[in-house]
Amino acid sequence: MARKRQSSSQTTLPTLCIIFSLFFNASALHVDDDFQLLLSFKASINDPLHFLSDWTPANTNFCNWHGITCNNNNDSSRVISVELSGKNISGKISSPIFRLPGIESIDLSSNQLTGGIPTDMFSAASNSLRYLNLSNNNLTGPVPTGSVFSLETLDLSNNMLSGKIPRDIGEFSGLKFLDLGGNVLSGEIPNSVSNISGLVYFTLASNQLVGKIPRELCLMKSLKWIYLGYNNFSGEIPTDIGELTSLQHLDLVYNKLTGQIPPSIGGLTELRYFFLYQNRLTGPVPQAVFGLKKLVSLDFSDNYLSGEIPEAVSQLRQLEILHLFSNNFTGKIPTGLASLPRLQVLQLWSNNFSGEIPRDLGRRNNLTILDLSTNRLVGEIPGGLCDSGRLFKLILFSNSLQGGVPMSLSQCKSLRRVRLQNNGLSGELSADFTELPLVYFLDISGNNFSGEIGDRRWNMPSLQMLNLARNRFSGPLSEDFGSEKLENLVASENRFSGDIPRSFGKFLRLMQLDLSSNELSGEIPEELSSCERLVSLDLSHNQLTGEIPVSLARMPVLGELDLSDNELSGEIPRNLGRVESLVQVNVSHNHLHGSLPSTGAFLAINASAVAGNSLCDGDTPSGLPPCKKGLIRNAVRLTWWLVLITCLLVALVVVVVLVVFVRRRKGVLELKRVENEDGIWELQFFDQSKLAKSVTITDILLSAREGNPIIDSKLVVKKMSDNVNSISPSVWSDVEEFGKIRHRNVIKLIGMCRSQKGGYLVYEYCEGKLLSEVLRSLSWERRRKIAIGIAKALRFLHCCCSLSVVVGRLSPEEIVVDEKDEPRLSLRAPGMMCSESKGFTSSAYVAPGKPH
Repeated sequence: MARKRQSSSQTTLPTLCIIFSLFFNASALHVDDDFQLLLSFKASINDPLHFLSDWTPANTNFCNWHGITCNNNNDSSRVISVELSGKNISGKISSPIFRLPGIESIDLSSNQLTGGIPTDMFSAASNSLRYLNLSNNNLTGPVPTGSVFSLETLDLSNNMLSGKIPRDIGEFSGLKFLDLGGNVLSGEIPNSVSNISGLVYFTLASNQLVGKIPRELCLMKSLKWIYLGYNNFSGEIPTDIGELTSLQHLDLVYNKLTGQIPPSIGGLTELRYFFLYQNRLTGPVPQAVFGLKKLVSLDFSDNYLSGEIPEAVSQLRQLEILHLFSNNFTGKIPTGLASLPRLQVLQLWSNNFSGEIPRDLGRRNNLTILDLSTNRLVGEIPGGLCDSGRLFKLILFSNSLQGGVPMSLSQCKSLRRVRLQNNGLSGELSADFTELPLVYFLDISGNNFSGEIGDRRWNMPSLQMLNLARNRFSGPLSEDFGSEKLENLVASENRFSGDIPRSFGKFLRLMQLDLSSNELSGEIPEELSSCERLVSLDLSHNQLTGEIPVSLARMPVLGELDLSDNELSGEIPRNLGRVESLVQVNVSHNHLHGSLPSTGAFLAINASAVAGNSLCDGDTPSGLPPCKKGLIRNAVRLTWWLVLITCLLVALVVVVVLVVFVRRRKGVLELKRVENEDGIWELQFFDQSKLAKSVTITDILLSAREGNPIIDSKLVVKKMSDNVNSISPSVWSDVEEFGKIRHRNVIKLIGMCRSQKGGYLVYEYCEGKLLSEVLRSLSWERRRKIAIGIAKALRFLHCCCSLSVVVGRLSPEEIVVDEKDEPRLSLRAPGMMCSESKGFTSSAYVAPGKPH
C-alpha cells in the first residue's frame, strides 16, 4: 500500500506540472494573439498624427498602448476596448481588430477610413463585443450581414454605405442602439427589424429609403427615439404608432407621407420632440396632440394641414418651440399661447390666420423668436412681446397691422432682426428705436411711417441692412445711420430732400444703395466712388443736377447703375464703358449730350435706357441718331483700321510660316499610321514630351483591349464613341483645340488615336482621388484651397484660354484632388463615352462657347 501510495504521489507531481505548464502556455498564447492582431491591424492603416507610435513589436506591453484598455486580470490580460475616435486615421479596416477574443468595445469613429467594411466582420467578431462605432468615416459598400448576439450598440452613420438594409437585421436581437443614418441606403425597412425587441434608439435618417413605414415598428415597445427623416417614405403614418408608449422623440421629416395625423398619437404620453415637417400631410391637427403634456418641441411646418388651432394648446406647459408655418391653418391665433411659460420660439408664418395678435403674448412667455408674417392679421402690435428681455427676432411683415411701433419694442435692446414691412403701420419712429445696439437687419418698408429722420441721433453700430422704402419720410437723409457696417441701404419712394450726404462714402461695405423716387437735389457726390463693394446704385427719379462723376468708373464691382429721370447734364464719361462689371445702365430722361461710349454695357444698350436726352450714336446700335461729322471721322478711322489690319495679316503670315517650318523640322505634328485588321489607325499627339513620342498605336490598342486604361502610370486612354463615323468632322477639329488647353488645374489632353472602327483620346495620368471621395474629410482651409483652384480653372476655360469653352454638369465626380490638395478638372470632348478609372474621370462635358 505504501509503495502504491508512493507511486501515486510520483505520478501526481508531473501531472500537475503539465497542467500548470499548459495553463501558462495557454495564457501566453492568448497574450500573443492579442499582440499580433493589434500589430496586424496597425499595418493596414495610416497614422499621420503618430497616435499609434507606441504600437511596436518592441513594446510588448500592449495594455499600455494608446487607445487600448485591458481587463484587470494580471494572469491573463486581454484587450477589452480599442478607442481610436478622431485620430485622423485613414486606410481600410481589416478583420484582425474584430478577432480580439475578449474585445467588448471598438470605436473607430470620426476618422478617414475608406473602402468596404469586412464582410466577415460579424462572423469573426468575438461574442463579447457589445459596442461598435464606425461612424463619420468614408466607408462604402453594403452593410455586412450576420450578427453578434452580444452587440448592444451599432453605429455606422455618416458614411457612404449603399445597397439595402440586410433582411436579417433582426438577428441583432440584443441591440439597444442602431444608427445607419447619413448613408445612401435604398430599399425598404425590413420587417425583421421588429425582432430587435429591446431597441431603444433607432435612426435611418438621411438615406434614400422608400416604401411605407412598417407597422411592425409599432411592436418595438422599448423604443424611445425614432429618426426616419430625410428619406422618401410614402403612405400614411401607421395608426398603431400610439402603442409606443415609451417614445420620447419622433422624427419623420422630409419624406412624402400623406393622409392625416392619426388620433392614436395621443398614446405617446412620454413624447417630448415631435417633428413631421416637410411632408404632404392633410387635415386638422388631432385634438389628442394637445394632450401630450411633456412636449418640448412641436414642428408640423411645410405640410397641407388645415383647420384651427384650439385653445387646448394652453395645456402644453412644457412647450418651448412651436412651428406650424407653411400650412393652411385658419381662424385666430389662440390666446392660450400667451400663457405658456416656457414658450421661446413661435413661428406661424405663411398661413391664413386672421384677427389680432393675442394682446398678452410675450408677457408670461420666454420669447426669443416670433414670426407671424404672411397672414391676415389686423390690429396693433402688442406691447409685451419683449417682456422677457430676450426677443431677438421679430418678423411680422405682410399683414394688415396698424398703429405705431410700441415704446416697449423701441427699448428692446435684445432685438437683432426686425421685419415689419408691408403693413399699415404709421407714426414717427421714436428716438429709442434708432438706437437699438444689436439690430443688424431692419426693414420697415411699405408702411405709412412719416416725419424727419435726418436730424435725429442714430446709434445702431450693428446695422447692416436698412430698408425705409415706400413710406412718407421727409427732410434730409441721415449722415451715417449710426453704423459703418451698412451693406444695403434702401430709402426709395419717400419724400427725402436735400443733397445726398458726402459721408455716404465711408460705407465701405455698401453693396446696394437705392435712393430713387425722392426729391433729392444737388450733384452726385464724388465720395460715392469710395464704396468699392457697391454693386447696385439707383438714384433715379430725383432732381439731381451736374455731370455724371467720372469717378464712378473706379468702382470695381458696379453692376447696375440707374440715373434716369433727373436733371443731369454734360456727356457720359467715356471710361464708364470700360467698367467690366457693369451690365445694366439707365441714363434716360436727363439733359445729357454727346455720343454714347462704344464699349462695355453701352454696346447693346436698350433704346429706352438712353431716351429723353440729346445723345447721339457713335458706334453702337442704340437707335439714336448718328453723331454729326461722324461719317468723316468714321472714314478716317476706317482707313487707319485697314492699314493696321493689313500689317497684322502680313505679320501673321510670317509667323505661321515660321511655326509650320519649325514644327515640321521637329516632327511634332507628324501623324503616325499603322494598318491592322481594324483598318488604318492614325495617332496624333498635341504634346512635345518624350513620353508622347515613345508611345505607339500598338500601346494604346493593347491597353484598350486589356481593359487597363493606364500606360506607364503616366497616360490614360479614354474611348470615344463606338461609331466614329457618327462623329462629325468638326468634332475632331474641336479635339485638336482641346489639346491646346494648358492649365495647372485642368488635366491635359495629350493626343488622339482613330480609325474607321474606333477612336481613343490620350490624357495625362493624374494620381489622386475624386473630390466626392474626400469631401467629407476636408477641413475648411483645404476646401478653400480646392475651391480656389476650381474657380481658377473655370475662369481660364470661360474667359482666358485661346478656345473659350463652357463647362456644364460639373460635380465632385468630375474633379480629381492630388496629394497636394490641388484640384484637376477632367474635360470630355463631344462624342466621348462616360467612363472612370483610378485617379481620373471624364464625365464632364466641355463644348466650344463664346467668352463671357
